[in-house]
Amino acid sequence: MSSSLPKEGNRGKMKMEGIEGDASVGEAVRYTLNPTRINSEDILFCVDVDAESLVEMKTAGVTRLDSIKQAILLFVNSKLSINPDHRFAFATLSKSASWLRKEFSSDVESTIAAVRALSATTVSSGQADLTNLFRLAAHEAKKSRAQNRILRVILIYCRSSIRPQHQWPVNQKLFTLDVMYLHDKPGPDNCPQEVYDALVDALEHVSEYEGYIHESGHGLPRTLFRFMSMLLCHPQQRCPQDDFDIPKPLMKKSAEPANVEDTVHVSASR
Repeated sequence: MSSSLPKEGNRGKMKMEGIEGDASVGEAVRYTLNPTRINSEDILFCVDVDAESLVEMKTAGVTRLDSIKQAILLFVNSKLSINPDHRFAFATLSKSASWLRKEFSSDVESTIAAVRALSATTVSSGQADLTNLFRLAAHEAKKSRAQNRILRVILIYCRSSIRPQHQWPVNQKLFTLDVMYLHDKPGPDNCPQEVYDALVDALEHVSEYEGYIHESGHGLPRTLFRFMSMLLCHPQQRCPQDDFDIPKPLMKKSAEPANVEDTVHVSASR
C-alpha cells in the first residue's frame, strides 16, 4: 500500500534556455537543470519495542523484531554502497523514545552491535508518545545542518490497537519522517486503520521533504524487506509516494495469479 503525502522539497527547477536561432519561428531550444546539492544523510532508526514486536511472522520461529533487525542491516549495507558517507543512529520506542546508540556512524560493525542490542518488552507499553522522538530528531537535525547534511527518521511501528500521539509545532519541519508499520489483521480487538491514519498525520505534520509510509498486515518478512528497500531513496530526490511505482512486477498483470497473502488490509484513504 502506498499513500500520497505531498510536500515541497528543495528540488532543482527546470528552466528553458534558448540557443542560436529564433525560437519564435520554431527553432530548437534546449533545457538545462540547475545543479542542486544532494546532502549526505544522518538516519535515525526508531524501533518499536512493545510486546507486539514479538509477534511471530509467517516464517516459523521468526518474530517481527527478528525481521526488523535483518531489514535494518540490509538497509544500512545497501545505503552505504550508494554513498559511504551516510551515517546511522538508533533509538527505541516504548511509552516514549529513548536513545539506543546516540552517535551517528557509518561503521557497519557499530550498526551490527546496536541492532543486536535491540530487545522488546514482554508486556504492553500502552500508548506511544512520539513527542520525545521528534524532539531528539530536531536537536540532531540542527547539528546535521551545520555539517551540510540532512536528518531522516525511520520509525518502525508494531502496535495494532494503540494510536501514537504527539505534540509538535506545525511549522517546525527540520527532518524527514518515514514509517514502516507492521500490524495484525483488523479485528474486534484492534484498529490498524486508525493507527495508520495517525501515523500518516504525524508524518505530514513533521516532514521537511517527502516522507513515505508503508504497511504490512500479512506477516511476510519478504514484504518488510521490499518496503525497506523502497526507503533507500534519498528524501531530496523523491517523487510523491503515489507516483513511486517500483518495484515493477516480473509478470504481466493479466497473467498474475491472485495472491491472498498480498491483499492490502489497511486503506490509504484519509
